[in-house]
Amino acid sequence: MADSYIVSGNPHWHAPVSTRKIMLDVIIALSPAVIVSFLFYGWSEIFVMLESIAFCVLTEWAITKFLMKKPSTIGDLSAVVTGILLAMTLPADMPWWIVLIGALVSIGVAKMTFGGIGQNIFNPAIVGRVFLLISFPAQMTTWPAPNGFIKNVDAFSGATLLQQVQLLGADKAEALVNFGTLFENIGGSAGEISALALLVGWIYLLCRKVVKPWITISIFATVAIIAGIFHSVDPMTYTGPIFNLLTGGIILGSCFMANDYVTSPMNDWGGVIYGFGIGFILMMIRYFGSYPEGMAFAILIMNMTVPLINRAFHQRKYGRK
Repeated sequence: MADSYIVSGNPHWHAPVSTRKIMLDVIIALSPAVIVSFLFYGWSEIFVMLESIAFCVLTEWAITKFLMKKPSTIGDLSAVVTGILLAMTLPADMPWWIVLIGALVSIGVAKMTFGGIGQNIFNPAIVGRVFLLISFPAQMTTWPAPNGFIKNVDAFSGATLLQQVQLLGADKAEALVNFGTLFENIGGSAGEISALALLVGWIYLLCRKVVKPWITISIFATVAIIAGIFHSVDPMTYTGPIFNLLTGGIILGSCFMANDYVTSPMNDWGGVIYGFGIGFILMMIRYFGSYPEGMAFAILIMNMTVPLINRAFHQRKYGRK
């Protein structure tokens, strides 16, 4: 009788590491930004983070136990990562029941419906955020001012820097961006509060060889080039490269969400095309769309193109020169 081989779902990683170790590295990389968000938003952000993680883990446990009737997969920590990323895209004062709905959609719909980790075609945390944004636009677009353990006297609530473009105009909104924006923002989600903390986490992932830089760099380069062209033509209407690179969810999305193994291309050149598409769609939404931010939509749209990109840019077959 021929031997039987069982191949689990992707991602397949040619290294002596496990999914749990990779997810643990991601959690460590996100820790600087999480800590900074706690400092600036205080207990409200801590509660949102704990609720999101708990709801995501419980949802995956319940589905595997009662619906799929298979051993629990919560030990791989992927649900914890989804919970952290989801919380980092939400306002710090988000009601617990909206956080619960976001977790149910992220895990129950975007992840477990497709069979669990390695088989989903969309990033779960982004699906949860987009669902909440469409379902609860008022709650998802009203941001509390950072007023936690570290007081930010210059902060204000209600509008992020990107929303200030529509309220004040490109030139006046850009005046709000300075060197301090790297360390803190004047409003937004936990994933927007500190660009520097997110970049430190991304560098950690690069050093650990958990991610490659091509997707992130191609997104940053595309955003900078498009913003530079439009800003040079009409600086009163279109914000420049620095503003667009330091505001909104671009750093969180580029460094942690777009690099998701399952939903991003396998080939390096495919990753560059993928990153270009994200950057281009993001800037078109920011400049011409009704939403001030488009990172989540850009990643989801490009998630759909990954099978085509993988077909066009074949990964070198194992054992072939």
